[in-house]
Amino acid sequence: MSAETPVQSAGNFTRLRLRFRDWRGSRPFWAGVFTLLGGVPIAYFPYATLKLGTMSIAMATTAGAGSLIIGVLLFTLGLTMWFQQATRIFAGVAAIILGLVSLVVSNIGGFIIGFLLSLIGGALAVSWVPVKPKAEGAGGQQAGWGPAGDGVAETAPEGAIGQPGLPNAPYEPADGGAGHGVPAEDANGGHRVG
Repeated sequence: MSAETPVQSAGNFTRLRLRFRDWRGSRPFWAGVFTLLGGVPIAYFPYATLKLGTMSIAMATTAGAGSLIIGVLLFTLGLTMWFQQATRIFAGVAAIILGLVSLVVSNIGGFIIGFLLSLIGGALAVSWVPVKPKAEGAGGQQAGWGPAGDGVAETAPEGAIGQPGLPNAPYEPADGGAGHGVPAEDANGGHRVG
């Protein structure tokens, strides 16, 4: 192995991580994760068997098939949120409704775990909004921002220097500098602007 191999693999890992971050940011990723995870306990618990020594405890109900259907639908809705962003609102509302139905059908919504996860996932999907590209002003810069986009304020319009009341205009005292930079007072005791 050469000394360049770890650097190259680190570059590949970084590139893949950045690609995944871009992919994740362009869709309701966490909504899909919570919805997928919500479907697992709802579908699993009615078919699970817990063994305590020689005793087996089955949590099966008469609606075991209904629990499996709800779990599979939640899993499918989670994938839909990832790969079909246009249907995110439908998928979110359907996940919320299936989570509510699972309270009655599937062992209190997969012992509340699946119910809460599917509700959170559905709510995140409904509230997710795609990022809009930033509008650019003239010259490739946003209005009011410096060349590096670091919040540099705009300069005053031409001919505005020395005019009181305009933003970014330097202050000039009304008495021509005789008052040492303190504005003159008017008859009411307030300061005159110009």
